[in-house]
Amino acid sequence: MLANIYLNKLDRIWAARCGQLGVLVRYADDFVAMCRTESQAREGLRRIGLVMNRLGLTLHPAKTRLVDLRRGKESFVFLGCTIRKRRSIQRNPRWHFMQRWPSPKATKKLRDRVREITSKRQSGKDVKQIIAELTPVLRGWGNYFRTGNADREFHNMDSFVVTSLRRWQFRRSGQRITKRAPLSGDQLHGMGLPQLMGTVHYPAQATLRRSSVSRVPENGPHGLKGDSMEPGRLC
Repeated sequence: MLANIYLNKLDRIWAARCGQLGVLVRYADDFVAMCRTESQAREGLRRIGLVMNRLGLTLHPAKTRLVDLRRGKESFVFLGCTIRKRRSIQRNPRWHFMQRWPSPKATKKLRDRVREITSKRQSGKDVKQIIAELTPVLRGWGNYFRTGNADREFHNMDSFVVTSLRRWQFRRSGQRITKRAPLSGDQLHGMGLPQLMGTVHYPAQATLRRSSVSRVPENGPHGLKGDSMEPGRLC
């Protein structure tokens, strides 16, 4: 809330005096300025720095940078998503569209949580109890990222969760000799384990008639106009 109070002035100044430079998108203390050219991005960075100084704040030096998104040259992370342009293989290989998928940090955080739930300390529980603990975690993560381009990440995460559960099952049986085969992915999903693959829903603007519009809902119609981006975070 404090970030919104402080940076509301940045929003108003940008809208009133810097709108010709590009579009500013902010969430709490994370923001990105999307500009057509490098010179506009540099001028935007200078003006944002002036506003920060007036507010008694500073930009995080390690997290504030200029990014060239043209033809997929570079990428950046914003609100847990890796954002980058990729070629359109199905439409035209010469065209590049803005896409987003879970960042490495967001993926690692979920994997760590799955390892915690399926750890050796949980061996006293039934598999359905483990699935019940995993369900809200997986659904929450999947619902957040499903409007992006996360097919590959969702497939990899499904495989990781099934493997983690099978390892949990093996550790739970310990040294006991058992003829019971490890649970398959289909069996686990049949017992209620959420499956992320197949839940991706592209926004309505990702259509042939509007091929120049970003698939990133947060950036809306500004995605392909931003050749240089400038993500920042307050110290």
